[in-house]
Amino acid sequence: MRFKIQKSRLSKISQLILPIIAVVITISIVRYPEEAFKAAFEGLDVWFNIVLPALLPFFIGSQLLMGLGVVHFMGVLLEPMMRPIFNVPGAGSFVMAMGLASGYPLGAMLTGKLVKKKICNTYEAERLMSFTNTADPLFMVGAVAVGMFKDVRLGSIIALSHYISALILGVILKFYAFNSPRTESIGSVKKKENILLKAVKELLRARKEDERPIGKMLGDCIKDSINSLLLILGFIILFSVIIRILTVAGIISLFVPFIGKVLSLIGINPNLSQAVISGTFEITLGTQLASQAQAPLLDRVIIASAIIAWSGLSVHFQVMSMVSDTDIKITPYVIARFLHAIFAGITSYILMGIPINNYNDLSLPVFAVAPKNTPESWWSIFSISSQVFALLIFILIISSIIIYLWKGFEVFGFKVIKK
Repeated sequence: MRFKIQKSRLSKISQLILPIIAVVITISIVRYPEEAFKAAFEGLDVWFNIVLPALLPFFIGSQLLMGLGVVHFMGVLLEPMMRPIFNVPGAGSFVMAMGLASGYPLGAMLTGKLVKKKICNTYEAERLMSFTNTADPLFMVGAVAVGMFKDVRLGSIIALSHYISALILGVILKFYAFNSPRTESIGSVKKKENILLKAVKELLRARKEDERPIGKMLGDCIKDSINSLLLILGFIILFSVIIRILTVAGIISLFVPFIGKVLSLIGINPNLSQAVISGTFEITLGTQLASQAQAPLLDRVIIASAIIAWSGLSVHFQVMSMVSDTDIKITPYVIARFLHAIFAGITSYILMGIPINNYNDLSLPVFAVAPKNTPESWWSIFSISSQVFALLIFILIISSIIIYLWKGFEVFGFKVIKK
């Protein structure tokens, strides 16, 4: 009874706090109109030059592939790998490849689509979204390493630490709600069946169930993608304005001494405290401040990696909007982002101890030097994301086929005969 009363009080308090915050933000915009305008314009510039070309083709393509049954095809092929490692259905491999290649918040959007199609349940979706909704390699290598740190070699360290820690997080999240019901595997395969043939049958079945003509399907995909990107634009501009006003008003500086003491306790230079505070709200500004801080390179890379993994409240709200019409809870995702930030910082510390003179071979092409607002820069963004997606799909499929063969299933007419 007491718990219900306390919960009711907290609900009423939150209902009062939110309008107060909205009023304060509005008054602040009126008080600092020039700063608010500049911040909004910068947010629009980030969206147009980075977010739009990186996400629009993949938003449209991913929804089109889902409508065509490709997710069901991959669900059959990759079930033996995704279920034991991450405790999610095989269809989660599609979300993982898309999310890692294209970045926030595509992983969350696709996870919500799987829940609506009942391909995975709520608990599986919370696991899946928490480790597949990651930053894209273009941002980490081009914007952060090249554009902010002026060293392409650091791109490999930041990207590797981000993805390694995301996969570690995925394995750990396997035990979240471990005893919860599992979604029945798409087209469960018997050992006498050919895996590829079964996957094709599931693809054709899913396409038949969709029933939409290709023209209508394509139109729906474009409409949903544009609406989602406009929603993302709104969040980017809103949080760009909020963080600029908080900085100009001196509110952020009030927390700098406290955060500085916390950083000192863990051995990080306290000059990075402003980057941590800004990165709590917005990923781009936080990483930029981290790259410019008067601190050792090691500390700056660790904090930048942690900020990228945390992704900022701006991305968190984008994720909330993407899954708002499902039963997916946001709390596990936020906790996972905090753990990801810790893991990414630790992994960066370890990787920074390895000589990086030869890391150029691991880095993506330096697309960031291309002029903005040109077909060349947009093509670079799309091309590299496509290559990363194709590479991830190839690795996942090959790994799953090996597992199938080892378990005695028939694949492409081949079968491992154990003595």
